Amino acid sequence: MSAKAFKNMEHDECVTLTRMIMSILDSWGLNGQAQMSLLDLPKGIPVRALRRYREDTPFPDEAAVYERVDHIVGIYDALRTTYPHNPPMGALWMKQRNVRFQDQSPLQVIVEEGLAGLVRIRTHLDCTYDWKVNP
Repeated sequence: MSAKAFKNMEHDECVTLTRMIMSILDSWGLNGQAQMSLLDLPKGIPVRALRRYREDTPFPDEAAVYERVDHIVGIYDALRTTYPHNPPMGALWMKQRNVRFQDQSPLQVIVEEGLAGLVRIRTHLDCTYDWKVNP
């Protein structure tokens, strides 16, 4: 999904997407500071503002935020299709150490590498995305 697609969304759709992303990040076990960093929210926004994103406020209209949202949705969707009969396994997979990531968990990779980590985990999980970025 492109930044343009996000700009064309209605306010209610943006709020719904924001709630979904916050729910995903919560299920992955990320603390507030890690969520702020991962989403690349503007520096002036306090961690306590995350509560508003869980309720009724959409993310700021910033391309960097929505680029990360796109990757989070891609990762979540890939985990959903990988574990279709056991949705909690996706969150568990994100927390488990993985030889493919030098014995780090996918969450550690994402938190430490930011956008590059999101792309790395998404390309590992989603072959169609990998084909698109690495033809």
